[in-house]
Amino acid sequence: GIKGKVYGIVGGYKGFYDPKFPPLDLTPESVENIHHGGGTILGSSRGGFDIDKICEFIESKDIKQLFVIGGDGTHRGAFKIHETCMERGLHVAVAGIPKTIDNDVDHIDRSFGFISSVEAAQSAICSAKVEASCNLPNGIGIVKLMGRSSGFIAAHASLGSGDVDLCLIPEVPIVLDGPTGCLPHLWKRVKDKGYAVVVVAEGAGEELLGESTEVDASGNKKLPQIGQHMKKVITEYFHEKGEEATVKYIDPSYMIRSVPANATDSLYCMQLGQNAVHGTMAGYTGFSVGLCNNKMCLLPIPELVATSPRQMNPKGRTWERILAVTRQPNSRKFSRASSLGP
Repeated sequence: GIKGKVYGIVGGYKGFYDPKFPPLDLTPESVENIHHGGGTILGSSRGGFDIDKICEFIESKDIKQLFVIGGDGTHRGAFKIHETCMERGLHVAVAGIPKTIDNDVDHIDRSFGFISSVEAAQSAICSAKVEASCNLPNGIGIVKLMGRSSGFIAAHASLGSGDVDLCLIPEVPIVLDGPTGCLPHLWKRVKDKGYAVVVVAEGAGEELLGESTEVDASGNKKLPQIGQHMKKVITEYFHEKGEEATVKYIDPSYMIRSVPANATDSLYCMQLGQNAVHGTMAGYTGFSVGLCNNKMCLLPIPELVATSPRQMNPKGRTWERILAVTRQPNSRKFSRASSLGP
């Protein structure tokens, strides 16, 4: 019985004002089946945040509720909109909904999309195992997974697979040689069973390749090609030992992000959406929603983003489980991370 109009902003923040991306008229009929597909009907883009133009749209369309979906950077933009609307006397309830497969939004149990991506990564790891075990001599499969600042996808995908011999994440610097070196460990694993599987997060290895000074449109630094680098150093290490390594490199990249949400994420998404609406209807603004200790909560956006992007704790249970499953040496004592994550 609630009347009104729902606009779908196309192409991220620039969709508020760019004539090339007019807003969509969202109706119950137009969205009734979109949860069965991957991606987004609204599209996404980096950059384009212009607070004056955004507020002009909000005022001209008499927007009363604004729901912003994304990670910590998107949430920072949402809170800026909230603050500016308050300063200008615009009565708009602004709510954030955490959606990032990296799972790096702090305080909440998990972000929407994370579980589906971990599940999708399994097929890449399985393929890497098949390639490694079937290619002689000394087959090694490397899978690079998403994770700019945190290794949650790489770690959980490795644990869910049970086939991974080495997992490399941004929170724990990579040590190549020596007592805690990953290369001697790989050599031993290959000699023990004939092959090995490596999973590496895209943000790992800055201590090896250096930190990039280049950034994208959203201000995120461009990452070094750690997957290709690991392929190179593994091949060279085996060559120095007088043997050949058959290294297969798999980069599923956006494939794990573009899959339809699984049942767990579909249920979670419904809960996030409903509670965001409940919060705005109750008069709250400048907040986000999420599970905290398995309870749905409304969270102040400044608190949510103050310690985001979240990192995995290199002294926590998840990393200890990785060490137990992969049998890789523990190089966490060299870690630069100071995380609150599990």
